[in-house]
Amino acid sequence: MTRPSVTAAAPLTPPHDADGPAPALQRRFGVFHLWGIAVGLVISGEYFGWSYGWATAGTLGFLVTTFMVALMYAALIFSYTELTTSIPKAGGPFAYVLAAYGPVPAFLTGFASIMEFVFAPPAIALAIGAYLHVQYPDVSASTAATGAYVVFMALNIFGVNIAATFELVITIAAIAELLVFMIVVMPGFSWANFVHDGWAGSDTFSLHAVGGILAAVPFAIWFFLAIEGVAMTAEEAHTPHRTIPVAYIAGIMTLMVLAFGIMILAGGVGDWKTLASLNDPLPQAMLSVVGPRSGYVHMLVWLGLFGLVASFHGIIMGYSRQIYAMAREGYLPVVLGRLHPRFGTPWAATLAGGIVGMLAIYGDRYITIGGQPLTANIVTISVFGALTMYLFAMASLFRLRHRQPERVRPWSVPGYPVVPVFAFVAASCALVGMAASHLAIFGIYVVFMVMGLTVYLISRRAEA
Repeated sequence: MTRPSVTAAAPLTPPHDADGPAPALQRRFGVFHLWGIAVGLVISGEYFGWSYGWATAGTLGFLVTTFMVALMYAALIFSYTELTTSIPKAGGPFAYVLAAYGPVPAFLTGFASIMEFVFAPPAIALAIGAYLHVQYPDVSASTAATGAYVVFMALNIFGVNIAATFELVITIAAIAELLVFMIVVMPGFSWANFVHDGWAGSDTFSLHAVGGILAAVPFAIWFFLAIEGVAMTAEEAHTPHRTIPVAYIAGIMTLMVLAFGIMILAGGVGDWKTLASLNDPLPQAMLSVVGPRSGYVHMLVWLGLFGLVASFHGIIMGYSRQIYAMAREGYLPVVLGRLHPRFGTPWAATLAGGIVGMLAIYGDRYITIGGQPLTANIVTISVFGALTMYLFAMASLFRLRHRQPERVRPWSVPGYPVVPVFAFVAASCALVGMAASHLAIFGIYVVFMVMGLTVYLISRRAEA
């Protein structure tokens, strides 16, 4: 492991060797590809997972939770856009914090981001596997999930142009399906159904509802988690100072419309309590409107795979860039910073994250924590990683504004400093609330972070 630079503004450029410069990431992505990545990273969260928020907060309580989380993500994306356009590097938040605070905070940020992006895909892969197992009972869910990893890691390694175009196409298909869902169930919507017992099981607001609103934060985050991964493709974006702002803002607006649309309409077509503990709330909501024999339901079940695949594929792209960027600067083993000599893709980083994910898939049947399987718990760890990374990124925005006012900023966050302050405070409250309600998982997350930092500091000292 090479020793990282100790200067705050350490450059993120590929190393050179005796034979000349190493291969570098190529600028291949336009605004539509970036928008497709932004929405695709997240869109599986529109299909499943979020409805568990109803079980704790009720429909109205969860509507409040989602509204606050949506505001937090909008503020984060506005702030991220300034950071990404002024420091368009593959490391994303790692690069911003390195420029603002130096190596140790940068390592913590990058490691938290890796935990977010590496720990989220196994659960999505198992969801893909479970879906395929229902359609093809002879294929086990874990085998199908492993196959998904192999296919989409290969796609990311051997054809980044094809991979980005595939992400765009499948994301558009997933969006179209969600729009069809909203149109089909709209005639069956009743506001009375939606608001019935909407405050954590009560028709009236009370302090009990507040606890449910706070407990539902992770499920609202699931609507938007990982959109910031677009920052990790900044080195591959055409004219990033122009394309990234458009992609980011269009992406968060698209996700907000979809999130509120499906949540409100699904909650008003019948008894929402029957959907609160399901992994497939949309097909079940549609069943209550069109009946079990409708072709729309079969379409939703089959094409629901699109949303899972779009997020799974996009997150593989995201974690590979984060691991690559940190390894390139010596914060991780240098082998992980290698690019494929022909395809210019971070093949070693792609494989490393995939190996961790596949180990989690096969550990899911043997490891339980707090009565939940391994993948359910590592998704929570993934959210802890995201919130940690958000806090470091927002702090770097303030420090860079203060310490480097002369830095070129092609896009400035509107409403500074109110907007990033709100993002920082909201992320802090979400982290504290989640830690209080998932104390054991938070403890495991802290242990992972301390272990990673310890290994980094020992390696750095050995190179001194």
